[in-house]
Amino acid sequence: MKMNEQKESGALTVSPALSQFAESELLPAIGLKPEDFWSGLESIVNDLTPVNRALLDKRDEMQAEIDAWHQERVGQGWDQEEYVAFLQNIGYLVPTGEPFSIETGNVDREIAEVAGPQLVVPVSNARFAINAANARWGSLYDALYGTDAISEDNGQQREGEYNPTRGAEVIRRATQFLDIAIPLDGVSHADVNAYGIDHGDDGDIFVASLGSGAAVGLADPTQFTGTMDEGRRCAYLFCNHGLHIELIVDPEHPVGKEATANLADVVLESAITTIQDCEDSVAAVDAHDKVAVYRNWLGLMQADLEVTFDKGGKKLRRSLKRDRCYKTPQGGALELSGRSLLLVRNVGHLMTTDAVLDANGDPVFEGILDAVMTTACAMTDRRRDNLQANSRTGSIYIVKPKMHGPHEVAFTDTLFGRVEELLRLKANTIKVGVMDEERRTSVNLAECIRAVRKRIVFINTGFLDRTGDEIHTSMQAGTVFQKEAIKTQPWILAYEDRNVDVGIACGLPGRAQIGKGMWPKPDEMRQMLDTKQAHPEAGANCAWVPSPTAATLHAMHYHAVDVRARQDELAKREMASLEDILTPPIGDVSGLAADEVQAELDNNAQGILGYVVRWIDQGVGCSKVPDIEDVGLMEDRATLRISSQHMANWLLHGVVDKEQVLETFTRMAKIVDRQNEGDASYERMSDDFASSIAFQAACALVFEGCEQPNGYTEPLLHEYRRQKKAELAA
Repeated sequence: MKMNEQKESGALTVSPALSQFAESELLPAIGLKPEDFWSGLESIVNDLTPVNRALLDKRDEMQAEIDAWHQERVGQGWDQEEYVAFLQNIGYLVPTGEPFSIETGNVDREIAEVAGPQLVVPVSNARFAINAANARWGSLYDALYGTDAISEDNGQQREGEYNPTRGAEVIRRATQFLDIAIPLDGVSHADVNAYGIDHGDDGDIFVASLGSGAAVGLADPTQFTGTMDEGRRCAYLFCNHGLHIELIVDPEHPVGKEATANLADVVLESAITTIQDCEDSVAAVDAHDKVAVYRNWLGLMQADLEVTFDKGGKKLRRSLKRDRCYKTPQGGALELSGRSLLLVRNVGHLMTTDAVLDANGDPVFEGILDAVMTTACAMTDRRRDNLQANSRTGSIYIVKPKMHGPHEVAFTDTLFGRVEELLRLKANTIKVGVMDEERRTSVNLAECIRAVRKRIVFINTGFLDRTGDEIHTSMQAGTVFQKEAIKTQPWILAYEDRNVDVGIACGLPGRAQIGKGMWPKPDEMRQMLDTKQAHPEAGANCAWVPSPTAATLHAMHYHAVDVRARQDELAKREMASLEDILTPPIGDVSGLAADEVQAELDNNAQGILGYVVRWIDQGVGCSKVPDIEDVGLMEDRATLRISSQHMANWLLHGVVDKEQVLETFTRMAKIVDRQNEGDASYERMSDDFASSIAFQAACALVFEGCEQPNGYTEPLLHEYRRQKKAELAA
């Protein structure tokens, strides 16, 4: 078969890019014959495509019924009891069954036992993917010194050469952290002159020598876990709440030689898990894009993914870090992974891909292809040389987004079971993360968990997607509040609390993660340190952060909070109100002044344009995008969904008109063009609005927002990105 020829495999037609990748790189690595693989995929596609399509039809049918119900009651006021009864009648709300606990087995400790930060990264970007995988360990000194976590006042500037005044403040802050996480017996780490080891009959004991000549141990001696001796440089390893801390003592290090006890660095176990994303942060619209995604995931699983790049005039190389080896206090060996435990996020049930065509010549559902391909890639994890396996239990972790209710979750369970049969894996080898980001999942969360009770390892909350679905579901109910006001409505707090309540009630602690959403401001680390401890305090044993540095800083919160103990406390509280969750954030906004309305439009339009122009023109699915105040925010399709649905709602209900929206877009496009002046590959929108595909896409997301399935942005983004790729190719 020639490189540019499609492959006919039974009734399937496979794109050249995908067939070449599968048959040349993937299938030889897992020992599966191409004919068996393609025939197995064909069987799954034939059997499950009608089921998938029926589930999507049910979404549309329910939305139409909800729209009609609201339209019939315009001006009649809100009757919560009647609304709940209606949702039950159409099957939107399903009955809750008997109490149960999940039965998931063979779960790695990073998911089942340890609470800590979680990274999410586009797997399409090899450099980002490797950096995230390597973010298991991070320097606390570097994270404090290099960010705004420490003020630049009083001579503590971070620009230029090393600033010893700032360095001293870093050490002081790190010492405060050590006094919380691994306290000494009766004294502060600031009082220590030297760290060392006493060799006792029962093994090594960690000791700290004071200026008086006295020596003290840890308040809890069992926290000392091991040592790594490299001549003049010695590392002492400790454990608190399941997370490791490494003290690096090096008297010849530029920092260590000046620091108390020659403490050259404090290294924290940071991003213990990372989601390698094929979905919201990725712009993959055709077979070529999908293969790039799969190839990087395969490289991560085989541990041979590498990338070289130029930075500051130097050529740098990135590859996966080695494992870390220590001597235990009893003289044994302890090996810890040098990398995050990796999960992969597939796409949801909605989109299709022409990487494979079915018997009718139609693109197959992308979620079906993702399940097969990412699982096959993950099987190579067991064939890594000289590195710990990604999963020491032999599990494969797939996060599944944007499912609506228990029937869609059950479909995922069936799909994963079929993939296991095809690839000859034991039942429930594939574990699933259920993202609680759609309204019908939120209000039926226990039954969603029940549908995958033998393979579930993760639930979480995602405010932005959840808000986008909230707006779209209640689009005809009335006008939504301003975005900031939406965050103060009863439904959002109840949603966040109930996710944890249901997770605890269903037995996730000790077996699975209960997660919280992303910190969106990668440059605002002081604010993150001040606020994000609320996530572990809320009972979440993981929460998303935007960078490896943020993961190291957020790790401090999990040393301050014993999440498992906190979950035990929360198990005693009353479950958050379902009725609150079912109260839409709508009301009378007629009291808003004209400038308040325009400010909301400006904010939404600028955010949409800033994200869409990179997605359409450059194929960038996730990036730091300046907001209207020039503050960099991490943006992906979830942020786009809420902004576009918000504008569509105000347009529908007459708060604004089409002319005002279009004027806002044209004015904000000039601001976005200015914000991107430093990007040599950027194409200005305001030079010719009529020919800017990115500008047309941004407008379509609002003007066609009410008609988009569940308010999703993917259909339009894919359509316009393919137009742009065709233009570039021509």
